[in-house]
Amino acid sequence: MAEIKASLVKELREMTGAGMMDCKKALTECDGDMDKAVDFLREKGLASAAKKSGRIAAEGIVGSYISEDGKTGVILEMNCETDFVAKTDEFKEMVQAIAAHVAATKPADVEALAASELNGQTVSALVTEKIAKIGENISLRRFACYETDGIVAAYSHAGGKIVTMVEMKGGDAALAKDIAMQVAAANPAYLDRSQVPTAELEHEKQILTEQARNEGKPDNIIEKMVVGRIEKYYKEVCLVDQAFIKSDDGEAISKLLKKANAEVVRFVRFEMGEGLEKKNEDFAAEVAAQIKG
Repeated sequence: MAEIKASLVKELREMTGAGMMDCKKALTECDGDMDKAVDFLREKGLASAAKKSGRIAAEGIVGSYISEDGKTGVILEMNCETDFVAKTDEFKEMVQAIAAHVAATKPADVEALAASELNGQTVSALVTEKIAKIGENISLRRFACYETDGIVAAYSHAGGKIVTMVEMKGGDAALAKDIAMQVAAANPAYLDRSQVPTAELEHEKQILTEQARNEGKPDNIIEKMVVGRIEKYYKEVCLVDQAFIKSDDGEAISKLLKKANAEVVRFVRFEMGEGLEKKNEDFAAEVAAQIKG
């Protein structure tokens, strides 16, 4: 068998756009014959898969996995090009399998996850295969993994468009799920007041002071108004200060937790596609461009 040099693998990758491991496998299977290796990749649908990687993948879902004992939890976002693919069982099952894999292996980051082995192949290779089969670009965007002696719970809204995860000490799984639902609905930025950056708080105070001044309030009243409005600000951005969404009397999350002798340690909220550029479908412009061309 011919020696497969790294330079040969690199050349095949540049020719086909396929992944490094796929190129190495193709050359090994074809005894180093470049032309046969290109055909091998094309037959497997891997040569065309990489060409799709330039497309915008701004649809998708956020999946979640919670271990049976409730001690380990994962939420994971994977993106594709269309909502149609995101809703297929095949795409959902892939996301679920990779989320469970994260819980089992606890990779340090997305790069480590992509390089890790799942069912005899790397996660990166698995995604590449799906790209070739489905015909859309697919990207593994981000994940969060919690492991605790307490409780981990997740909540999914709108079929994986918004997914949250909460780590809690004390209380029970039902309460943790309620808190995760709170995070999804109210979108707090911080757990409590201690986490609000000083610079952000001072900036908010300056804005509120100017608002009161523009309302024509005297200086001796402005300070009291700002204190009151900062309290309202905390109730918007801090989880424990928020009113519980399932409460009729506006009970604060902090009181709910106190009654259950529970404490929220941390939380995370993924909204599918947040921050991603979405494809702008301007069909009129497309037709006009074709006519001019």
